[in-house]
Formats: sequence, structure tokens, C-alpha cells
Amino acid sequence: MKRYLLILCLSLPLFATTAGDLPACPAQPEAHKSDWLVSAVATHAIVCRGAHRDEIEMSNGLIRRAWRLATDGASVAFDNLDTGAALLRGVKPEAAITLDGHPYNVGGLLGQPDYAYLRPEWLDRMTADPAAFHFTGFEAGKTVARLEWKRVRRSDDLPWPPPGASLILRFEHPDLKGIAVLVHYEMYDGIPLLAKWLEIRNGGQRPITVNTFTSEILAAVEYESQVETAGASENPYIQVETDYSFLATHAGSGSNKVANWVPDTQYTTQVNYKRDAPVMLETRPALGPAQVVEPGGAFETFRIFELIHDNTERERRGLAVRRMYRTLAPWTTENPILMHVRNASPEAVKLAIDQCAAVGFEMVIMSFGSGFNIENEDAAYLAQVKELVDYGKGKGVELGGYSLLASRKIDAENDAINPATGKPGGAIFGNSPCLGSRWGIEYFRKVRSFIEKTGIAVLEHDGSYPGDVCASTTHPGHHGLEDSQWTQWKTISDFYAWCRARGVYLNVPDWYFLEGSTKTAMGYRETNWSLPRERQILLGRQNIFDGTWEKAPSMGWMFVPLVQYQGGGEAATLEPLRDHLDAYGAHLAQNFASGVQACYRGPRLYDSDETQALVKHWVDFYKRHRAILDSDIIHVRRPDGRDLDAILHVNPRLPEKGLAVVYNPLDQEVRKTMTLPLYYTGLARTALIREQEGKPQRYVLDREYRVEVPVRVPARGLTWLVIQ
Repeated sequence: MKRYLLILCLSLPLFATTAGDLPACPAQPEAHKSDWLVSAVATHAIVCRGAHRDEIEMSNGLIRRAWRLATDGASVAFDNLDTGAALLRGVKPEAAITLDGHPYNVGGLLGQPDYAYLRPEWLDRMTADPAAFHFTGFEAGKTVARLEWKRVRRSDDLPWPPPGASLILRFEHPDLKGIAVLVHYEMYDGIPLLAKWLEIRNGGQRPITVNTFTSEILAAVEYESQVETAGASENPYIQVETDYSFLATHAGSGSNKVANWVPDTQYTTQVNYKRDAPVMLETRPALGPAQVVEPGGAFETFRIFELIHDNTERERRGLAVRRMYRTLAPWTTENPILMHVRNASPEAVKLAIDQCAAVGFEMVIMSFGSGFNIENEDAAYLAQVKELVDYGKGKGVELGGYSLLASRKIDAENDAINPATGKPGGAIFGNSPCLGSRWGIEYFRKVRSFIEKTGIAVLEHDGSYPGDVCASTTHPGHHGLEDSQWTQWKTISDFYAWCRARGVYLNVPDWYFLEGSTKTAMGYRETNWSLPRERQILLGRQNIFDGTWEKAPSMGWMFVPLVQYQGGGEAATLEPLRDHLDAYGAHLAQNFASGVQACYRGPRLYDSDETQALVKHWVDFYKRHRAILDSDIIHVRRPDGRDLDAILHVNPRLPEKGLAVVYNPLDQEVRKTMTLPLYYTGLARTALIREQEGKPQRYVLDREYRVEVPVRVPARGLTWLVIQ
């Protein structure tokens, strides 16, 4: 692998016009070999003058993107510097927009002889598209925070905004005086990650409507070539994420509404017989946005984030995705220990706070069905909640509550209107209020006011906006169908950003991390918590194993039904807790040892001294090893109920570089040798490994960075290994 030291401070006038205004890009000599997922890579993102007099580059030593500025602005290279692979095979427009019903390309060059590959000498002979917006200047600088983050909890001291470089390319059209399209790029230090979005400024004399847009058009090198079939539906080396994401609980789902891998009609030499291989990336909204931009105003699109992978191995890809979210949404590393109290009466809440404080829990959420009502504006109720918030603060426990939004029915006037029927119904969750209705506008006013007046520190926002459209033409928050999805998404994302600026912790069962949410469901079937206790435990461990491929432990919540939940009777219930210490302890152990916080839902955390000691034991264990337990998980062996299963936490930047947890689901003790893959701990030759609090032993790593460690795991128990 190659690494390049690229350190440069830029101070440019606004919208320079030629590459000559930039310093030359540094040479790219051979450098020390290191892995950006293991070692801190000493590279910084920069914008510099390329080898060609009319080109500029953005690079961070891991990836590089280059633009030709004459004859028009266009991306002409996109490279993975780790592997040396070119990601781009052809020149396309920088973007495409439709204004007032008329489509326009933004930049780009015409005349490429073959779209199977791109030779540099072709570029000098290519011409500008006369109908397009044309390049008029650029500005280089540093990254800017896309939202405000108030830090009130431990979050690994991650920087905000993520350090890196920014580039803005400006385009104007000769027939649209005063209208400018700004193409924004950001590249971040130490990670192969690029952001892109558009800004459309109206400096004219009349309003314009942005009907739709395509913010990225990338003629990518195909992953595979197949003659008869269309080939892979996406390129595994280019992962696209977006902040325009909803109805998702794992990475990539939200981007499916934006990232489209489509055929490239200009690629006539491809081997696919029908020439319809999906080899071109287009990022665009499925509907609208149909936004009106007044004179002097501007419209900003969603952002896309292109993460460049160096192989297709699942664990490595997952580690890269987790690093991306720590970079772009560092608040996701907040991981408070929380309880769901199911009764919101002052007496019940104070009991929960007292017990949480006694065992080290850090947050209480007044749960669904508890009676908590964030829409209640009664002064006496607000004062009561504020008193409880202040009581919790005095004990070192944060307090908040649950609110249901989308998966509920209001009335025919305020519900989302189905475009197929002209009536409510047919939404993603059946019925849903439109966030642009009068009810929706009032709901967010009430919630903001409640948070401000009571000081609650956490909101569990269930049924968050899932992407419903609305065909109403009478709702004050949108004009009709075409702008309904965009305006509702903007409402919810602006609200979450507002919460993040106030330090409000957000549990949201949807992929709103990039807008400010902190945690989503790890992934489980709710009715499984009504199964017998033994089955809940193994299924829960499977859920954690499966849910952490692309989520860090802090990004997903689990569930522990202290009282009956959706049926199951005594066999499914932990209460009375003192009578089921084995099952309760198993839940506590596997959640805390995974670094995963669960919703412990019930009236209390303990009912005896012995129960209290059990809870405190696992809380203390978690806090003692918190840094490594909140770190990435390497998936060693999935739980199957037939043999030992294991996970391995890794973090090469900590003194405890690894912590393996080994579980035994069987009815008898198991003695076995476990193979632990230690590559991502950063250890290369030897490791000091101790079992629990025992004496450390020195192990020599093999050529694959593995060690063989003997373990002895009690029946239906666990053990852990600390690696230094």
C-alpha cells in the first residue's frame, strides 16, 4: 500500500478561475506501508494544481479526484491510491438539474471516443456542451460543520467538523442571468471518503422552481462484465450513503432511494449484449423536490458520501462503514446506560432514577405506554416533568421520554393523502399524519417547546418520518405531491439537528444518524421477547452479532423485558427479578460485554440486595472496560446454540487493544482452543492476553495475525480475554 504525506494550508480568493492560483500537488513518492483502518495515516486532504495546467486535484493520500477546468468544468479522474485502481472510465456532467421544467446539464465535456476507458490525451480535444451551465470559477477551503453539535456526553473526543478540505465549483448559464449552480465537494483526512452536494442560487429577478436534480453522474469502471445478464446491481468498491435517508435500520438502505446504478448509453463497447449493464451512478431524489427559490435565495440538495472500498471482504467493509459514521456523525459514539420506566408517575420515575443512580445507570426514558405525553402543554404537567428532570440531574441521571409520530392516525384533514386514492391510508405504516399538515406543524412546535421548558435530555422518537408522500393541496407545509416528500424530510431533519444543537439524545428507529440521531434499533423481532427466557438470550446474542456488521455497538439498542412484553406469561418474564437471576444476568452480561445498551423496560432494575449486586457487577465491568467495549466488533463465531460463540472488540489506539468475549450456550462446561484474529488490534508479533482478571500470558501471532488461546467456559456462561 502507498501513503503520501500531503500537508498544505490554502488561502484563496473567492472563485479563482484557473489552476494556476493553486500550489502544485506534491510528488507522490513511495511511502511506508500502513493500513488506514489500523494505523493513523499521516495524510491530510488538500486541493492543489495537477500535472496538467488546466487541472486541479483533491486528494488525501487514500483517494484522489481531479477536474479539468477548460474547456469546461468536469471530473476527469477518480482513483483509489491504495490499490492504484481507476474508478472513473468516462467524463460526464458534474450534475443535472431541471429548472422551471427545463433540463440542464452542469459542466461536462463532449467527444470522448470510447467510454470503456479514459485517456488523458483525449481531454484536450473534447468540447463543452453548448446547452449546459459552464464553469466560471472555484473556491478551495476547509470543511464546515453541517449542523451544530453540543457535546454533553462521552464521545471519544472526535473532532467536529471532521477535518479535511473543501472545493466549490461554480457554474453559470448564458441564458439564465443571475442563476448559479455551486457544486460542493468535501474530502476528509485519513479516510477514503468524499462528500458532494449542490447549491442553486437565484440572483435573478423572479422565482425559479427546482423541479429535480441529479447531484452525481459517475461513469464508473464496471465491477464485472457479463454478456447475457446486466451484471452487478451496484459497484461494491463505491458505497454511497446520504443524509436523505429514511425507512432504514442499516447502512445502505436509505441510499437506495438516492443511489441509482443505471446503464450508460454512451458506453457502446461494453460486452453486455443489450448494453444495459448498470455501470453509471446517478444520485437523485425519487420524487421532486419541486422547491421554489425566491430572488436572492438558494436551494441546497441532500449530501451524498462516497466511501471507497479496497476489497469486498465483509468485515473490512463493515469496519470502513463504521469509521465513516464515527467521522460524519461522531455523536453516535455516545452510549449512555439507559432504563425504560413503564410508568411516568412522579413516584415511579423517582424510584427508577434512584435505582439507576445506585447501580450506575445514566439515563431514564419514560417508555411507550407509560403515560408520558410530550404534546401536553399544561403548565402544571410541564412543571412536574421539569421537577423530575431536575431530580434526575441531582442524581447524575438524565431523563426524557417517548413520542410516537408517523405510525398513527390523526384525521382525514391532517393525515397523508394517498395519491392513488385521494384519501388517507396506504402509507408505509398504514396511516400517518403528514408533517406538512396543520397538525404536523403544531406537533413540532409543541415538542420544541416541551424540550425547552422541561429540559428533558433524551427523546425516543418512534415512527419517525418514513418517507411517506402526500397528495394534499391544502396542507400549509407543502404545495402538493411533488414537494411533499422533500418538505417532510426537511421538517424532520431540521428538528433532529435542532435537538443535536441542544445536546438532546435521540433514539430513532430509522437511519437518521447524519441528521443528528444517536441510536437506532440493533435489529430484532419484538414478539421474540415473549418467547421463553432461554430462547430470548440466544436470539438476542444473534441479533447483536448480526446488527454490528455496519453499526458500532453504540449505534444500536437491544431490549430486555423486565416485565411481560407482548405475551409469553411467566416463562418469558424476568420479574420477580430475584427469582430469575440466571436469565437476568445473562441479558446483562451479553449486552454490556458487547458494548450494546438495552432498553431495560419495567418498574425497577432490582428487587433485592442480590439483584442489585448483579446489576452493579455488570455495570462496573462495562465502565471498567468502556473504551474497548464501545469499539469495533470483529465477528469471530455467530451464536448457533451448538458450540461456543465469540466476538472480539478491537481498537489499536487504546492500551487495551482487544477484548474477546466467549459464550457457552450448552448445559456443560466447554474447554477449547479459540482462534482470535488480531490484525485490527494493531499488534503484529506478540500479544499479552489475560483471561478475566488473571495473569497475562504472552502469545506469538502467526503470519495471519492470529493466536490460539485455550479457554474454559462454564455451562451457560461466558468468559472474556483482555488483549494488550
